[in-house]
Amino acid sequence: MEKLTSPYKWGMVIDLDRCTGCGACVVACQAENNVGICEKHEIAEGRNMHWLRIERFWVGEYPDVRVRFLPVMCQHCHDAPCEPVCPVYASYHNPDGLNGQVYNRCVGTRYCGNNCPYAVRVFNFYPHQWPKPLDNQLSADITVRSRGVMEKCSFCIQRIRRAKEDAKGEGRLIRDGEVQTACAQTCPAEALVFGNLADPHSRVARLARSPRRFQLLEHLGSHPSVYYLKGGGREHV
Repeated sequence: MEKLTSPYKWGMVIDLDRCTGCGACVVACQAENNVGICEKHEIAEGRNMHWLRIERFWVGEYPDVRVRFLPVMCQHCHDAPCEPVCPVYASYHNPDGLNGQVYNRCVGTRYCGNNCPYAVRVFNFYPHQWPKPLDNQLSADITVRSRGVMEKCSFCIQRIRRAKEDAKGEGRLIRDGEVQTACAQTCPAEALVFGNLADPHSRVARLARSPRRFQLLEHLGSHPSVYYLKGGGREHV
């Protein structure tokens, strides 16, 4: 594994014991990142736009059955399968451990989406519109993507960059908890924790060392930056 040249390695821990499946994270992600609003016919065609989805599954057997929820976004893999297949290098790995996407370089081959085992990349099939007054909520910190490009979760990179600028102006590193993704900030159950995995004392790094931790499809060797905590207990950190 290549050595990062940055004091940051952004990652997330999701406690499945806390997640209630309310969907607040999905709405927050859509609003923060200018994700397109889909019409009914687009959703019927399977062309809905979401950078974050909540999977639902059942555990136990009847009558002792309960539903579990699994938020799934881009896993920001250290060895991301989506990166080497892009013919124009629109999908890249930055020094902070994030899997980035250059929208104005993307030519829409969708190779990255086909090679992503987590199905978290979405293709922009339509020129989306934001009817009034929703056009007033568009963020000036992130571009509105055009038709024909791939999109995905960026770990709210615009917030990371803003925190970096503030920290640089004060001659320091970003403090633990100083930057939050929209989904983690909005979660009412605090099931999502975001932070710097390179800092062993950060909350996210401590949670990532939990004996309950696991990663999605970890046998593939993609080394995701998102950790999940199995049900059965809670850490107080």
